[in-house]
Amino acid sequence: MKGKIIWMVLVLLGLFINGITVKAETQGSPSQNLYEQNTMSVLWFQNSAEAKALYYQGYNLGRVRLDELLKNRPKTSVLKPAIVLDIDETILDNSPHQAWFVLYGKGIPFGWNGWFNRGEAKALPGAIEFLQYANARGVAIFYISNRNEAQKEPTMKNLINAGAPQVNSEHVLLQQPGEKGKETRRIQVAKTHDVLLYFGDNLGDFSGFEGLSVSERSQEAAKRQAEFGRKLIVFPNPMYGDWEGAIYQYDYRKTNEEKDKLRKQQLEIYKR
Repeated sequence: MKGKIIWMVLVLLGLFINGITVKAETQGSPSQNLYEQNTMSVLWFQNSAEAKALYYQGYNLGRVRLDELLKNRPKTSVLKPAIVLDIDETILDNSPHQAWFVLYGKGIPFGWNGWFNRGEAKALPGAIEFLQYANARGVAIFYISNRNEAQKEPTMKNLINAGAPQVNSEHVLLQQPGEKGKETRRIQVAKTHDVLLYFGDNLGDFSGFEGLSVSERSQEAAKRQAEFGRKLIVFPNPMYGDWEGAIYQYDYRKTNEEKDKLRKQQLEIYKR
């Protein structure tokens, strides 16, 4: 009997150890699980009062600048005043989808397009109040996003449900098949309107920043520092964006190991 008990204990212990090994192999090491590395970014975005304060600050500043610019516009101007805004992490909050990635991995049970189709993103702090204010001032509002054109209907529905004004096919400009970046659509709006302000969470939401390397992005931002807070309003997004893409030379096909190595190479540490 004693021998049988010892044998059972050894079997159970073996199964326990094997289970730990399988779990570790499934989850991968922290360096291989890039979504796990995003835990703190998503937590900060969702839970910190600082993130909310930065959105309030950006939209408060937008209101002040809008009033100034409208007041000082030449009375002879023939173009209607307008503002251009990105959608994701500028107006709508997709962090619940990012949180799902952290816990369960990409594409399970749905990817970005599946999330967009759900139309459940909530408005970010201060966004709707500012948009309604701009609308009341007679300013045209254009929503320029790199969501693809196939997502137009659920995108518009989500914006309308969130309370955004002027949501229609002419004012929601999504990425067309084969199009890269947003410049074509920005130019399109500028031909018919006097664009007073641009809002976004990614420097790629503004002209002149797309496709730049890590160092080039910083250099361009420094060169154009006077535009921030006056023409360009930037919101925080530590979860994803061109700041990350630049680290990979915009090649998202790199393996997780390659991405992890490139991330760590960009860390600046003190010299011993």
